[in-house]
Amino acid sequence: MTERRQLHLNLFIYPGGHHEAAWRYPDSEPERVLDIRYYQDLARSAEAAGFDAIFLADGPALADNVRYASRFRLEPFTWLAALAAATERIGLIATASTTYNEPYNLARLFASLDHLSKGRAGWNIVTTGAPQAAQNFGLEAHPVHAQRYDRAREFVDIVTKLWDSWEDGALVADQRTGVFADTDRIHTIDHEGRHLAVRGPLNTPRTPQGRPVYVQAGSSEDGRAFPAEYAEAVFTAQQTLAGAQEYYQDIKERAAARGRDPREVLVLPGISPFIGSTEAEARRLHQDFNELTQPEYSLQLLRRIVGLELDAEALDGPVPRKLIETQGERGNGSRFQLVLDIIDREQPTVRQLLHRLAGARGHRVVAGTPEQIADEIQRWFEQGAADGFNIMPPWLTGGFDLFAGHVVPILRERGLFRAEYTSTTLRDHYGLSRPASRYTRQNRPVKEHT
Repeated sequence: MTERRQLHLNLFIYPGGHHEAAWRYPDSEPERVLDIRYYQDLARSAEAAGFDAIFLADGPALADNVRYASRFRLEPFTWLAALAAATERIGLIATASTTYNEPYNLARLFASLDHLSKGRAGWNIVTTGAPQAAQNFGLEAHPVHAQRYDRAREFVDIVTKLWDSWEDGALVADQRTGVFADTDRIHTIDHEGRHLAVRGPLNTPRTPQGRPVYVQAGSSEDGRAFPAEYAEAVFTAQQTLAGAQEYYQDIKERAAARGRDPREVLVLPGISPFIGSTEAEARRLHQDFNELTQPEYSLQLLRRIVGLELDAEALDGPVPRKLIETQGERGNGSRFQLVLDIIDREQPTVRQLLHRLAGARGHRVVAGTPEQIADEIQRWFEQGAADGFNIMPPWLTGGFDLFAGHVVPILRERGLFRAEYTSTTLRDHYGLSRPASRYTRQNRPVKEHT
């Protein structure tokens, strides 16, 4: 009998919550966003709910609009190491840039996290879209979209080689013979490419997962081609079922065209749920959050995404679609296209558009009862739009507590989500195979050490 397909759920942790006004909501805890115990509590709650992973976003520059919202970033490796010590099963996904890191150091960081957590690390691969990051790294200008992706492909190839540079079995630690490592199974990678040169090998043995899970996000052409080639989980922002189905099918077909098993490329849209005992109560809760938004922040966000220069006097008028320039660097961004689609499809006022973006920066926001939220998740899951979801609570910790306490039990009753963990690594949670080192020679005889 074929085992029923199961949902994958991640908790996407954003300081304070995903609604831009979360920190102003009376039930939120903004005073705790720099307290590691706050994040450990969240991680333990997500683990108790059986979630596949927790996910931390990151970026190497301070956002321009931190005056009005919780927009700072915590360095994820330090934070996730502390969460690894507080948990046993849940995966730990960190964001790290291929534009503003070096492959060798990044390979070491993730290898260390995978060893520390006994096989629970995942790498959310980003190229960094924030142009202000360049000056933090001594660059005169931020590399353009195509250049960032070109470097990213080479970067991921190097990191993969480094993680493969120790074969399984290279660490011997044979006290009797005095052989600690089989150096025939440790390899230099001798990479010399267009952007980078790395000799290797890594100075850390092969990790429990073989290598951490590769995660990527993006809906532009590059943002689709790249995960089809490398990613094992794909994070995406989708507003409609039809749009999500098209993206899902496209990613799977692109992966198959590259000789990959489409089942090992998981598509995980973001969803931010407002939950109430009735639909009206949930909608009131959503409206309460929107009324806490600040136009100064929201207009600045709109300016950054689509380039519209508007002021508060424009809030109740239509979005001036004809003023949006679709050519150039900004037009390559997936979030740009998502916002443009909302404008074209819904023709909102500026205020309505700002409220649509306030909930989760373009990810899908739903308001309803636990049953309605579960219905929406099941519909997307069963109709070819998702393999699971990144849960993006509007505020923390209460928004997640409602989801874990009221929606997860319904998903379990319907046979859609695990009742308990059956594995210990993130790869196993996701149903992914453990990759072999590219340097392993098939049927190599075991070497005797005498």
